[in-house]
Amino acid sequence: MAITRRDFVKQAGLGAVGLGLGVSMLDGLGRTASAFADQIGKYKDHNLVFVSFDAVQAAHVHAFGYSQPITPTIDTVARQGYKFDKTISVSSWTVPASMTWFTGVYPCEHKLVNKFSVYAPPVEKIAKMRELAPSIVTLAEILKKNGYATGGFTGDAGVSAIFGYGLGFDTYVDNVKFGGLDQSVPKAIDWLKQNKDKKFFMFLHGYDAHGQHVPAGGYDYRFVDKGYDYRYKGTAAEQEALREEGLAKGKLDMRAADVQFWRAVYDEKINREDAIFKHFLDTVEALGLTGKTLFVLTSDHGTECFEHQRIDHGYTLYNELIHVPLIVKLPGGGSGVVGHQVSSIDVMPTVLELLDVPLADNIKKQLRGRSLIADMQGGGGPEDAYSETDYRLYTFKRSLLAKDGWKYIHTLENNGRELYYIPDDPGEMTNLVAKEPRRAYEMEQRVFGFFKSIGSDLTAHRWETGMNPVYDYQAKIYEAKLREEHKL
Repeated sequence: MAITRRDFVKQAGLGAVGLGLGVSMLDGLGRTASAFADQIGKYKDHNLVFVSFDAVQAAHVHAFGYSQPITPTIDTVARQGYKFDKTISVSSWTVPASMTWFTGVYPCEHKLVNKFSVYAPPVEKIAKMRELAPSIVTLAEILKKNGYATGGFTGDAGVSAIFGYGLGFDTYVDNVKFGGLDQSVPKAIDWLKQNKDKKFFMFLHGYDAHGQHVPAGGYDYRFVDKGYDYRYKGTAAEQEALREEGLAKGKLDMRAADVQFWRAVYDEKINREDAIFKHFLDTVEALGLTGKTLFVLTSDHGTECFEHQRIDHGYTLYNELIHVPLIVKLPGGGSGVVGHQVSSIDVMPTVLELLDVPLADNIKKQLRGRSLIADMQGGGGPEDAYSETDYRLYTFKRSLLAKDGWKYIHTLENNGRELYYIPDDPGEMTNLVAKEPRRAYEMEQRVFGFFKSIGSDLTAHRWETGMNPVYDYQAKIYEAKLREEHKL
């Protein structure tokens, strides 16, 4: 029996609470700790550990409302620190989204929007942020200039140094494609032991939850229903085939049991990643570094588990892809929940202010977001959140999730328009463009006006779909097609 989008959301429990973007959007802070107010400015020369749990949607983290307690370590850190319940990523896949953390600008500004800046075989030019946006300065470069030892330990692929992610890092490890924390944590720990007497910035990243990552030794299927017939095994090849079929057909036809299987596999990956992260935190504690280290835990994007009848990420801007976890844990304590909406664009200015790093005028002008310290103290307020994706040149989308709960998505290649009211429709299943034409028009103007204000005039570009591969097999197929056409 095929499962519908509406049935899936109902079965999965992804209502207003599960998505964290429902009626409580306007509620502001759930709780705060007054102790934080006395600690502002006391983190100068402290360490920073920035952790990216790649492809983990907020709705699958227990601390963010997921019914299953699969993330005990992350949940503990969330209780000990500041949890931002409604953080919206600027993009729905790794390459553009992650660079915004480290530049403080939108993808259309740092220009790392696809793997290649030019892909027209035989001409293939890898996208390199420093060439595309030479004036942009990265977080690692700023901290290195201020005396920090800098180390990055990653799963390669979308955060490869070749794109510019290695800028400013003394050490940057990216030698295992789609590597998990089991690969990056041991190397990170070795580096910590060598640099524990210095102030340091560490970027720790793992692809554990990604569809193209399979745990070492395979799955144990700990969350799979006992009666499942294992039509699927959860392999990277199966996930790849489902992703491409969903893109080609617009949707997948899957049994409810298969959908639940893929959700269970996703949960197992997250659960395993959480356990590895606990080992890392235990080591930090054993080295005596916890009391002088700030931790930022987040994800670049989520991944679709059939919420809109597809698998994977990048090609839409629905909340299962752009609603991400964000936790800031401070040395010396202080905890709270920021219940209103913020954006991933705010991460870099928040970190820089917490570390009390002096900023040159060019950096101040570069940063698009705002520091969230006031929000952590119980002030601040919700903000509009803009997102974008030019995924593989397969599609071009821009969105606005307004602070009042209305969301607009514009598909540029076909002028597609979508409008949702998230408090009533957290699953984004009922397009209200026809019923709310005036509101849709007003939000469209806001989207186009905003991107124009940051130097991206959406009306001045021809949005033609094409090929900009992320995976090697896509490039090979495309190049073979070109060779065949050339023969003809």
